[in-house]
Amino acid sequence: MRHHVLARTTAAALLSLFTLLAWAQAPKPRIEKAADLPRFTYKVEGKLEDLVRSAERFAPFAAAVRRDTESVLAGYEIPDKATQRDLLSVLAALDFLDGQYDQALARAEQVRALQDKPADKLISGLRLRAMAQAAKAHGLESAAYLQAVADTISRELKPLPYPVIANDIKSFKASAELIGEALILGRVREVMQPIVDSSGVLSSEFAPGVVSARLALLNVLPLKQTLIGTYGSYLAANQVAKADIWAARDVVLQPGQVKAPVVAAVWDSGVDTQLFGRQVLRDAKGQPYVIAFDKYSQPAQGELMPIPAELRGKLPQMTARTKGFSDLQSNIDSPEASEVKQLLSTLAPDQYKTQIEEIGLAGNYEHGTHVAGITLAGNPGARLLVARIEFGHTLKPDPCPSRELALRDAANYQAYVNFLKRHRARVVNMSWGGNVTSIENDLEQCGMGKTPEERKALAREYFDIGKVAMQRAFASAPEILFVTAAGNSNSDASFVEDIPAGIALPNLLTVGAVDLAGDEAPFTSYGPTVKVHANGYQVESYLPGGMRVALSGTSMASPQVANLAAKLLAVNPKLKPGDLIRIIVSTAERSADGRRNLVHPKKALAAAQAGANPARAGKKRR
Repeated sequence: MRHHVLARTTAAALLSLFTLLAWAQAPKPRIEKAADLPRFTYKVEGKLEDLVRSAERFAPFAAAVRRDTESVLAGYEIPDKATQRDLLSVLAALDFLDGQYDQALARAEQVRALQDKPADKLISGLRLRAMAQAAKAHGLESAAYLQAVADTISRELKPLPYPVIANDIKSFKASAELIGEALILGRVREVMQPIVDSSGVLSSEFAPGVVSARLALLNVLPLKQTLIGTYGSYLAANQVAKADIWAARDVVLQPGQVKAPVVAAVWDSGVDTQLFGRQVLRDAKGQPYVIAFDKYSQPAQGELMPIPAELRGKLPQMTARTKGFSDLQSNIDSPEASEVKQLLSTLAPDQYKTQIEEIGLAGNYEHGTHVAGITLAGNPGARLLVARIEFGHTLKPDPCPSRELALRDAANYQAYVNFLKRHRARVVNMSWGGNVTSIENDLEQCGMGKTPEERKALAREYFDIGKVAMQRAFASAPEILFVTAAGNSNSDASFVEDIPAGIALPNLLTVGAVDLAGDEAPFTSYGPTVKVHANGYQVESYLPGGMRVALSGTSMASPQVANLAAKLLAVNPKLKPGDLIRIIVSTAERSADGRRNLVHPKKALAAAQAGANPARAGKKRR
């Protein structure tokens, strides 16, 4: 009997060993899309703010987040570097909060090794690395610690090429100037806490925000003046204007060059058409042609999104804040910038929701007009057609996702395109987008779906309804070139399934953003559908009412290419969308690192005027 038991035990052990070996040798599941990542939930009792502030309450939450994050990195093949960076960054923050400074430094270097953008390769994780190095030698928040952080940042920045990192350092300085306790905790209080109140749990989509909030509150906020001073000193010592590559490439058409008017549509949040006079396409009564649906996907009226009555009197102040944000981005010390810094860095907790929603509303209200100004510039042959949509601006999604809403959206895509075809649009700019994960997050905020798996399935259903309808609508207008923005999440638009940016169609062109010198914008998304890049950093254009302000985003890069396409059509109306794409892409100039394909309007226009043999034009690509 004993021998028999031993034999069974030995056999079981061998079977277990073989199973482990087979498991170890089996290929890891491959994550092909962001939505394929596993989901986790974390039980939370009471106030998230208390969890953020309390080491005792935070510890078990942090341990669970660490366990799950490490399991994803270890258990899955993740080809997307941005996803790897995000996961490793969460672990680096947890390491620092746990006092594991060497481990935090090692993780930060892992993140840096995964960077592709030139600036990110140089300064990725700069602040955290400086904090960890200083914390190893000095007590946190001591005078010696603060000085060591400043010294490390200054020492690392000094030898680096200013033109490559300038935009990032300006952004770092602006972020430090705006940071305050209410701003750090506002999203925890107003976005995440309602989720916990409703369900008792927080998903792995929102949990990293809790980690970031604790790090910011305990370790970044005390460095506020140190960071402002350090970044400010660096910028003051390098007051060198970046080279402007676009002035020499730009083309301004003269009326005599226009062979035929070109209808260029701005499918966006609405346009103040009074600013564009004769360039606006109008009906027999002199009224602008407009199609509009509101954020509930119901038919709407008006060329600009409506502003609630109680906020109309605040529009001048809201516009001034837009300029303030712009000036901060450019490191300009203006009254408007000072007002924004004072407002956000000293917010009272009960002001966060109101102020953030007002800023979002203003941005949406202004967006389409700014885009239209870029689309029409320098082209007397362009005729503006307005297709208005509404973006939500509230912290809680309004409306919440639903199948009915997805179906209305789907029907509206075709209604928009039918309108564009009816008025003979040749070029359409779309500086907007969304993805399946954003729908899933909205579902969680709205308390819909009992489990992450249920939300994942619902989000996929609603997303696919919209994506299929969008593709079908664009394909139904093969004579129209649709131009869209790549997105501002510094991620692969195809991996995260952004639409329209991640869609591949013969009449759709996706645009990434660079700056005045052609350097890659820190925020720009990328991926296989992003074929060209244009200036999207601090681009000046109109806001409703006529003020001119510089804004940044792929939203500003996309209309540069729509503008170019409309100019090509003005001088050669026979060009088809496929011709336009081939000319624009083939005359663009590839950067040395192969990451950017910078549009060249003069070369493109010359190709269009010469008849634009697409095969011959391909020789100019490099």
